[in-house]
Amino acid sequence: MSLNINLEVKNEILCIRLSGELDHHSADELREQATAAIEEFHIRHIILNLEHLSFMDSSGLGVILGRYKQIKQVHGEMVVCAISPAVQRLFDMSGLFKIIRLEPTEEFALQRLGVA
Repeated sequence: MSLNINLEVKNEILCIRLSGELDHHSADELREQATAAIEEFHIRHIILNLEHLSFMDSSGLGVILGRYKQIKQVHGEMVVCAISPAVQRLFDMSGLFKIIRLEPTEEFALQRLGVA
């Protein structure tokens, strides 16, 4: 299964919705699309909706961490929402939840960032 990437800009927030599998085959495409959108639309915050992401490996974690660092440079925040148990376990083991907030839904994530 491949990765489907849906990007939507709301104010200074980039909503990234992923479905399928985020692995070393698809990580570069996500990195390129997200970086281009961040630069083009002067993005300050990222919401990462992983509700339909069925698999992620360490290269996916690398892409997410890279975008987190990019957003931190403009004093922004990254919020992950609607995460599946398998992907959540990977986030827990990697320690990413120590720096990235988890919300149950995209609506809660938007509220957290002040856009509802």
